[in-house]
Amino acid sequence: MQTPRLKDFLELHFIILLWGFTAILGKFISIPAVELVFYRTILAAVALAVVIKLKKQSFKIGRRNIVKILSVGFLIAAHWILFFASARVSSVSICLAGMATSSLWTSILEPIFTNKKIKPHEVALALLIMVGLYIIFRFEFDHAVGISMAVASAFLASCFTIINSKLTKQHAATTITCYEMAGAWVATCLFLPIYREWLTDTGELQLSLTWLDVFSIGILGVVCTVYAYTAAVRLMQKFSAYTMNLTVNLEPVYGILLAFFIFKEGEQMSAGFYYGAAIILFSVFLHPILESVLNRRQRKLKDALPN
Repeated sequence: MQTPRLKDFLELHFIILLWGFTAILGKFISIPAVELVFYRTILAAVALAVVIKLKKQSFKIGRRNIVKILSVGFLIAAHWILFFASARVSSVSICLAGMATSSLWTSILEPIFTNKKIKPHEVALALLIMVGLYIIFRFEFDHAVGISMAVASAFLASCFTIINSKLTKQHAATTITCYEMAGAWVATCLFLPIYREWLTDTGELQLSLTWLDVFSIGILGVVCTVYAYTAAVRLMQKFSAYTMNLTVNLEPVYGILLAFFIFKEGEQMSAGFYYGAAIILFSVFLHPILESVLNRRQRKLKDALPN
């Protein structure tokens, strides 16, 4: 592993800042969440295809694998639709607080889909997150729909992250993401007729873009998706998994702070929200620390055993 330099640390935090900024961009864009995901996914798929071509990587991964990866894109489409809809119907802070529960879902789902054993400390942290969610629901009941959407979005994010952890061992990360973005676009296209018929007020799709929409979607698709993802993969060669996971936990913190400074009064919540969000974020930050301590203790016990 290469030794990270100062610019590597700064770039890593910049990437996390971009990810925290996505919900804010979603608030600036005038079109609804479904149409937004329609544009973002096709732009990201095309941009990633260009990156693969420039790097002279292969698109050939087998027909069965392509179908499998495209189907993961359906989960991503639903995740992003719920994510942006949550920010619209409630607030960016509510959305990001709900998204912070992804570690809760991972601790529950990973032992089910993999051979990983259930860890008591992960169960305890999951219960702590539930306490934080309860406090938020109690004090911000008007935002119940928004927080529910965000939690559902976090659940889907956990699902495709677990699946991707297996896929990246077999295929290049950029190729996987390109096919997943294409699958997400196909899923959105298939959902559009149902959405137009049953979920819109006018029965019409809002696909017309302002120049601000074009600019914002461009940032979402190219900067926050293609650049941020490929740069994160590159930085994984320099940082330990512990450092990466601990830094990624800053995403909701950066996002909530940015939302407060950009939208000001529109993002002000009750004291109960901040108590609940603080409990959730505390548990998220505590997880990698406990993992590190327990792993170190296991290594010492293993080394102490006679050969």
